[in-house]
Amino acid sequence: MKILLHTCCAPCAIYPVEHLRETGFTVMGFFYRHNIHPYTECLRREETLREYASEIDMKMIFQQEYDMEGFLRKMAFRETERCRICYHERLYTTAKLAKKGKFDCFSSTLLYSKLQKHELVAEIGEAAGKSAGIGFYYEDFRKGWETGRDISLERKMYRQQYCGCIYSEKERYYRPGKES
Repeated sequence: MKILLHTCCAPCAIYPVEHLRETGFTVMGFFYRHNIHPYTECLRREETLREYASEIDMKMIFQQEYDMEGFLRKMAFRETERCRICYHERLYTTAKLAKKGKFDCFSSTLLYSKLQKHELVAEIGEAAGKSAGIGFYYEDFRKGWETGRDISLERKMYRQQYCGCIYSEKERYYRPGKES
């Protein structure tokens, strides 16, 4: 079976890709980039993913444009719902691509991260699949968290310190009263 895997970054792809291949899937990745800020961070994640995909012989689709303004417009005044909106954007885009590309199903490396809102990712993935007319493959990839982390460290991969959006960057680094 052919699966299109929304791939947020190389470190988060390690376990899901390996596991899906072992299960019998032919895996192609899709890198969605509108949510990753700043642009230099986006490029660094993309470069690491390109290198990793090449090393493991995984075909990839890399989103070409960079619509930071569109992303921010969707988030403005809805910051408390930003993860829901962001998951929706990424998973619906992946579902549409999977349908158009005649894949059997789609999934996401978001299901690997212990830091993501797992149940919300699954809920939105299911809805995206129904809307696009393609199956969403759900599996709790978090069981391979340590494996993927260890391999990424051994390979000396770039490992980002926040999810991707400007809001998650602020949460990661801004500490009120701790400014220099």
